[in-house]
Amino acid sequence: MKPYEYGFRVFFLTFCYVTVSGYNTGKFTATAISRFLLIALGAAVSLGINIGIHPIWAAEDLHTLVAKNFSGVAKSLEGCVDGYLTCMEYERIPSKILTYEASDDDPVYSGYREAVEASTQEEALLGFAIWEPPHGPYKMMKYPWKNYTKVGGALRHCSFSVMALHGCILSEIQAPPESRKVFCAELHRVGQEGAKVLRELGQTVKTMTKLSSPNILSEVHFAAEELQKKIDEKSYLLVNTERWEVIPRHAGTAQTHDGANAADKDEPPENTAVDSMHISNSYASNPFLSRFDSSNPLPFESGESRTYKSASALSLATFASLLIEFVARLQNLVDAFEELSDKANFKDPVEEPSTISREPPGVLARIHDFFG
Repeated sequence: MKPYEYGFRVFFLTFCYVTVSGYNTGKFTATAISRFLLIALGAAVSLGINIGIHPIWAAEDLHTLVAKNFSGVAKSLEGCVDGYLTCMEYERIPSKILTYEASDDDPVYSGYREAVEASTQEEALLGFAIWEPPHGPYKMMKYPWKNYTKVGGALRHCSFSVMALHGCILSEIQAPPESRKVFCAELHRVGQEGAKVLRELGQTVKTMTKLSSPNILSEVHFAAEELQKKIDEKSYLLVNTERWEVIPRHAGTAQTHDGANAADKDEPPENTAVDSMHISNSYASNPFLSRFDSSNPLPFESGESRTYKSASALSLATFASLLIEFVARLQNLVDAFEELSDKANFKDPVEEPSTISREPPGVLARIHDFFG
């Protein structure tokens, strides 16, 4: 009922105005006609100005808003990956005691925030766009404006993963820099390829062209697979192998002296995890994390210290898994864009001149060119 709320309000006010005026003058018909003419005059002036003199189209604003949010999410994704690999730390603000909260001037936060908060604005612009006549590049009757909001929703679904990645940077427990360097190349490549896909999609939405390649996700999928392989190879860095449960291994049918089956116990694998713990200076203000400070008289290899060591290693696994989850969500975004491009009849991409193969001219063509 939102599109009809304003019309009902005008009708109700007009009815009250005509009723009160007609009661005093006794001329209901003349009052109603004059009121109707004033409304028609105002509508004609508004339409003339908005269409002919200074057009303001909600459809154009919706198109620009959706296309702009792609670059913001791409910038935030690159900022999250680069900040995590460089061990970027946020200073604790005294007024924000419990968590590290992002500030408004943080470029990583402001990038995905616009995409997350654009839902209400997109719905409002959609309500006006569906009533507008065909204009500009949108000359198609019943233009699929709802698909624009569908693309925006798929982009927000991806931006939630970027928000979670930013939360890993703001978390209290951080992975040591030595562990991050092991996965540095793979994490960086996934971030770069993911941002490249977002920027390419944003450019195609802006120019209203179809995808130049059907395999737009091939590179980012390959990068994510390489990251997953590296995680499988270096999984011992993400867990505490000292606490692995020892599983007995039966040694055939040999019997012990007391009649019980003989069993050999596997030795836990050598702990190759990084021994150095990365303790931020800002952790000193945390009553829990301050117990693991090097200046604390507690034994370094205490149970609580090993617990924190395991949690810090798992934080790296969390960041990597969230990055892979972001790559998985890109497929929904590509599907939503392809549906929009088909329904809106986006133009085909222009082939670059360098890629167009031209055959050398024949003898007759050369003679014709010579004599003009």
